[in-house]
Amino acid sequence: MCAHSDGFQRQPPKVGRSGLGILGLLIYLSCLSASAQPLRWWKGNLHTHTLWSDGDDFPEMIAESYRERGYHFLALSDHNLLSRGERWMSLKSVADRAKGEPWHAGIQPRDAFAAYLRRYGPDWVQTRTNPTNGIREVRLKPYDEFRALVEERGRFLLIESEEITQAAENQRQIHIGAINLHEALPSLKGATVPEIIQKALDRVAEARQRSGRPTLVHVNHPNYKWGVTAEDLAAVVGERFFEVWNGVDGDNDPGDAQHPSTDQIWDIANTLRIAGLGAPPLYGIATDDSHDYQGNERRSPPFRAWIQVRARRLTPESLIHAVEQGDFYASTGVVLDDVAFDADSRRLSLQIHARPGERFTTRFVGTRRGVSLEGKPRVDAAGKVVETTLDYRAETGPQIGEILAEVKGPRPSYHLRGDELYVRAVVVSSRKPEVPSTETEHQQAWTQPVGWVLGEPRK
Repeated sequence: MCAHSDGFQRQPPKVGRSGLGILGLLIYLSCLSASAQPLRWWKGNLHTHTLWSDGDDFPEMIAESYRERGYHFLALSDHNLLSRGERWMSLKSVADRAKGEPWHAGIQPRDAFAAYLRRYGPDWVQTRTNPTNGIREVRLKPYDEFRALVEERGRFLLIESEEITQAAENQRQIHIGAINLHEALPSLKGATVPEIIQKALDRVAEARQRSGRPTLVHVNHPNYKWGVTAEDLAAVVGERFFEVWNGVDGDNDPGDAQHPSTDQIWDIANTLRIAGLGAPPLYGIATDDSHDYQGNERRSPPFRAWIQVRARRLTPESLIHAVEQGDFYASTGVVLDDVAFDADSRRLSLQIHARPGERFTTRFVGTRRGVSLEGKPRVDAAGKVVETTLDYRAETGPQIGEILAEVKGPRPSYHLRGDELYVRAVVVSSRKPEVPSTETEHQQAWTQPVGWVLGEPRK
């Protein structure tokens, strides 16, 4: 009785002396309350792997661990597939998937199958002896079957997704997250990384048109094997999202002497887009890219990085709409109570949720107008050109990705003076990450670029 397909607001019922009038008013007030949900923050991870590809645990177990950790949504994004159809896996393969360096000496790796059986019991866990080779196997439950086991309305949501995994013909690696798919998309071939990104956008747009489901596309871990440059990200202006932080150790988020960090890539790509192409900036997300759940491998465990989305409802539609509007932030532990940009006063303000003893430094980062867009190749110690993002550091004048201001405390703000192409904030906490990483010493948060206005691209 609450929903109206024509979208028009209904007038409240007239209240008479009959009970039906009072009942009608109660129903109306209930519907009004249901339709006026307040904005709130929802925590989630958009990059997760399971036994369906190269993760080492069952999707039900993974989803439940995120739910009990306080996450509200989780995208299962296995490589080049959706978890559908009939799939059996040998118990030996399940055990072998978990082998690796222990976190601490003396810790025994968890038996993933035994833990699965203890948690859900034989009525749920299906095993068989393969009639062809006599090997004991376990059935991997498909998405439509296990989602009912772990989802909770208003508390926890699963989002069916895929990591489109490919190398370009020039051997550069490119992985792309496609969030909220209704059909698996094939791996994509192309001569260059930008060509593959554009093909992914086109394929996802076609799938979105067929299904009517909103779908989010983001470029994953650009510095993994140094696969994606800032120029690649700038060139495909239809792509709006990328991973500024990925929880896998060894995917080179901090960069090195010859390669810029993902933070620097973000600023370069956004400057090239806004000042050079007259195109909107990229938004940055943080993800786990989790594979390792058994406690014996430290490279890609869960709970290292996530996004917080400000939306009214815990649905794929509401979440994706908010992300597309830039109403979210990325985090490895820092919690923001509020992020606000006042377009009239041109002020970006943050309210950081401070825990006892925690200290914060917020760097407001941006690029000023008049910056040089002339890049030069980077070279190694031997003078050989490195195939990576160009070096845009100028001897004089504005620089790409300058620290425009640095503010201590839980209530930082920055007033744009008018010559900024954009401004974003990076909050660094004094606290160590709850799940240690070799690529960061402190918890951080990243807000999205604001204050940008598109003009004519440079000639």
